[in-house]
Amino acid sequence: MAKNPSTRSDFGAFMEKFTLLPHPSPHQLPLSGLTFAVKDIFDVEGYVTGFGNPDWVRTHSAATSTAPAIMELLNAGAKCVGKTVMDEMAYSINGENIHYGTPVNPRAEDRVPGGSSSGSAVAVGAMLVDFSLGTDTGGSVRVPASYCGIYGFRPSHGIISASGVIPMAQSFDTVGWFARDPVILSRVGKILLRLKDDDHAKLGRVIVAEDCFKLLSIPSNQLTEVLISSVQKIHENHTIEYTSLGSFIEANVPILKHFMDAETKNQDYNIPSLAVLSRAMRLLQRHEFKENHGEWVNSVKPDLGPGISERVWEAIRATDDGIDICYSLKTELRAALSSLLGSLTCTVSTTVRPLTPCRPL
Repeated sequence: MAKNPSTRSDFGAFMEKFTLLPHPSPHQLPLSGLTFAVKDIFDVEGYVTGFGNPDWVRTHSAATSTAPAIMELLNAGAKCVGKTVMDEMAYSINGENIHYGTPVNPRAEDRVPGGSSSGSAVAVGAMLVDFSLGTDTGGSVRVPASYCGIYGFRPSHGIISASGVIPMAQSFDTVGWFARDPVILSRVGKILLRLKDDDHAKLGRVIVAEDCFKLLSIPSNQLTEVLISSVQKIHENHTIEYTSLGSFIEANVPILKHFMDAETKNQDYNIPSLAVLSRAMRLLQRHEFKENHGEWVNSVKPDLGPGISERVWEAIRATDDGIDICYSLKTELRAALSSLLGSLTCTVSTTVRPLTPCRPL
């Protein structure tokens, strides 16, 4: 039976609490005085990395080293205070866990917190830590940050080391972080991204993906006008541009036609090319998950919660049809977006669609 997180003082955010002290130094370090927690997908020496599932814990040994991303933060003066709850095997976006309980969304206690980095987002949102580490494969930092009303940062793929992190689907896995305060978000980012204090890139363009904003259930200008006003206050010599991201991708990623069908093209509530990308992403994610964990799932047959179980076994039983095209699509898409963005360009779009339910617990 799942634990009831509402009876716990930590909002159900933590799997286990412990203390990893910061690197000793006679000098004031960049993150001195800050506390953080880590998603239970990161290795911590002497602790079993749980991956959100008790059968995984039962069949794996304690880690023999600590993930480099954690060490970077400790060496910068921050103190780690424990591991946080996550969706089983990182294979959900809701933030629920039938075994350990669903962390309580501090902004809306009757709603899911978003996942799979649910506990990390809740720990920050509930003011239990100053910041936290999560991972983002298909939105697992961005979605819980949105649901819990905090900042979440998913950097470009491969920028932060994923060593010592259990892979979900390595073509998409990234290490990201949460904070309530944009200043702390920036301070943590300078450490993880290895930026110097004098590294101040001047923003060249801001591209607003207007077709994504039109999916909102509120008038899109309510958000875009605030966004543009904020950019103008900070960057006087900015250039605001508008684009239909879906149309751009459809025109510049020709391999998409292999995935497009009549049903996708005729969806009034969706952007066809982005829906196709989502489908291809799920195929590739499923393939890599199977490659990473298929042998363990088949041999252990773990107890998995509803939704997770169906998703995992669908991945394990899937064939590899079309995987080569998915990898080619990823290459074409990367080239197209690089040509759109160039250097010092920011693209703005929505985080979650209005049709994605932030459903009650």
